[in-house]
Amino acid sequence: MSNENKGPSRRTFLETAGALVLAAGTSPALAAPEQIMKKKIPASGELIPVIGMGTWITFNVGSDPAMIAARQAVLQEFFDLGGGMVDSSPMYGSSEEVIGRCLKNMTRKDALFAATKVWTMSKWLGVRQMNNSEELWGTKRFDLMQIHNLLDWQTHMDTLKEWKAAGRVRYIGMTTSHGRRHDELEEIMSREPIQFVQFTYNLLDREAEKRLLPAAAERGLAVIINRPFQTGELFGRCAGKPLPAWAGEIDCANWAQFFLKFV
Repeated sequence: MSNENKGPSRRTFLETAGALVLAAGTSPALAAPEQIMKKKIPASGELIPVIGMGTWITFNVGSDPAMIAARQAVLQEFFDLGGGMVDSSPMYGSSEEVIGRCLKNMTRKDALFAATKVWTMSKWLGVRQMNNSEELWGTKRFDLMQIHNLLDWQTHMDTLKEWKAAGRVRYIGMTTSHGRRHDELEEIMSREPIQFVQFTYNLLDREAEKRLLPAAAERGLAVIINRPFQTGELFGRCAGKPLPAWAGEIDCANWAQFFLKFV
């Protein structure tokens, strides 16, 4: 944050966000509040809503019926309001199982863009894990399968190329939440047939601005941002502080909207 008391200035915020939007080759115009903002997946032109549903920690609630019912209500609201992408991973404990149980009892879920990850070593364990994810979600094909934190990525890349050619996944992605892996991820982005990348970016952690965001724009890769709230730290920084007076001009009524609008 550029000023501890007042928060980022309107000029600084819009200049930074506007530069990134223009670098990605899209219009900087802001959507009206009643519209669902969407962006194109560069590889296909398919439109998806810019806000997705993450499931790390929040959906890892085991078999508790009340907790699952609460998550189902959140997911239903997400789809009712026009949401699409739900992103998970076998690393997230019971999250995939909870997603599957929620989806079985939901309506208006046709817009689901199902995204998960493979997070293990070796080809056969990777295949077994992805098959298990299909069973847990209750889907025959994932829209996006990502290699989580680059774990044994060369092995899984060979499998995912085969699966994509056979129609078992629609898009292939690569993820990291560690800045120390940016060099390796940038190299993969330059030469592997992936369509999505996922990494950390927010008002506090802007490392991705240096190379990953420009590289994604140059390669025409769709970008998923994780940790948009810096695992909650951004809220701590702003606790008790009012939004900037100009926040309403960018359709923000609370700090969560403000942080997401920056991304």
